[in-house]
Amino acid sequence: MISKIRSLGIRGIGGYEVSVECFLSNGLPAFDIVGLPDTAVKEARDRVRAAIKNAGLSFPVSRLTINLAPADTKKGGTTYDLPVLLSVLCCSGAIKAPEEDCAFFGELGLTGELRPVRGALPMALAAARTGIKKLFVPADNAPEAAFAEGLEVYPVRDVQALLRHFTEEEALGPAQTPQVCETAAHIPDFSEVKGQENVKRALEVAAAGGHNLLLVGPPGAGKSMLAKRLPAILPDMSRAEALETTEIHSVAGMTSRERPLVVQRPFRSPHHTLSASAMAGGSQLQPGEISLAHNGVLFLDELPEFHRDVLEVMRQPLEDGKVTISRSAGNASYPAGFMLVCAMNPCKCGWYGHPSGRCSCTESAVQKYHGKISGPLLDRVDIIVEVPALAFDELRAKAPAEKSAEIKKRVDAARQIQRKRFSGAGPDCNARMEQKQMRAHCALSEDCEALMKAAFERMGLTARSYDRILRVARTIADLDGAELIGPNHLAEAIQYRTYDFREPAQRARASVNP
Repeated sequence: MISKIRSLGIRGIGGYEVSVECFLSNGLPAFDIVGLPDTAVKEARDRVRAAIKNAGLSFPVSRLTINLAPADTKKGGTTYDLPVLLSVLCCSGAIKAPEEDCAFFGELGLTGELRPVRGALPMALAAARTGIKKLFVPADNAPEAAFAEGLEVYPVRDVQALLRHFTEEEALGPAQTPQVCETAAHIPDFSEVKGQENVKRALEVAAAGGHNLLLVGPPGAGKSMLAKRLPAILPDMSRAEALETTEIHSVAGMTSRERPLVVQRPFRSPHHTLSASAMAGGSQLQPGEISLAHNGVLFLDELPEFHRDVLEVMRQPLEDGKVTISRSAGNASYPAGFMLVCAMNPCKCGWYGHPSGRCSCTESAVQKYHGKISGPLLDRVDIIVEVPALAFDELRAKAPAEKSAEIKKRVDAARQIQRKRFSGAGPDCNARMEQKQMRAHCALSEDCEALMKAAFERMGLTARSYDRILRVARTIADLDGAELIGPNHLAEAIQYRTYDFREPAQRARASVNP
């Protein structure tokens, strides 16, 4: 006798349908699972056997063969415990086969309780796409899976409750889509920062256009403090962005019953000891830091301390907005549309170029320190801004600084201009404009052309740097509500590219005076 139960699986960060087939035959008792299962899937045999007996049912004393189709795709995790159990019970005649439009997933405890699994939302979205109407999941996964539209999600606490539902003794009720609290977690406010108005302006421009940013300054100047306040001025996520971000975090096991949907833009700040695999994606096709920061911010503090291969991993994702990795477990593509925000000291000791003259680094040591960051990576940073050490009078100033809420209003207004400009068919912000959009929206007047030519020749800009200056200038014009890019907008954008890690006097001579 053969039975078939519909289930779901995860490939990368996307879901796909899995058919769990059971064949019961005569012969010596055995329980085999085929279809490229990993160790966790094979161990389902013992969990299923114990759960069936503890549910008060008899486990068939026969030869059982479980096939997980498609059989040429590797299966991992404990997702298939529940459908394997149901296929065994259906095949032995202990229960009637569920309706064709039903699907199941969940991990079993030995007592028959259902435990949550990773990837509930992407599997629920895949179920809706494949025509499944009813999805039975562990109770702790139900709030997350309920965000999939066109699908009834039934929370199941244990096998006994599911069997009572099938026998109509006690029907399970479908889960309701949770009311997500839109109030973001506490983020430090910009009003708490003394001085550094030029840096706040750079952060505002970066947030308004989604631009990559590098902060350079001595220890204690406030680089990390300012970067950690950036999420407070970023625009709110749309529902589509929230679902996309939640899919990634769900596969990584970072969602919960209390936090089923990611509504606040991610802010990832990994330690500089992480590996290239942890940055791009792990050996088991788990998303890496650049994907966990999708639709949010990836903050790299002490940038030169990161290993060279870790930094170089980001070059392609920064251009394409996605990362494709190949591991022993297979291949996967992850979204990686993040804002890169970095902070670093000007030298190893941190005081290079400081008026106090306390820097103890030699010129060669400074060059070696800067050489840890490749030119191609720096070329992908839109804004480079110096964070000077504060004077005593600035620290003692009692005048209130501008609040994050006021800055966010200007950022939201600029983003609204960009959404209207691209009309949903193009990029979501200026930083991701392609050549077609740039030709249409970044036209320069004669004065701007002359200014840009002078900057290009004097600063030795590349074609990529040229494009990034135009994108930043477009964002500055949007913040001003200007239809066209003006010389003042372009001059400010050029100013954000003048830092070249040389002596302060040389940098001043190399900068363009508008």
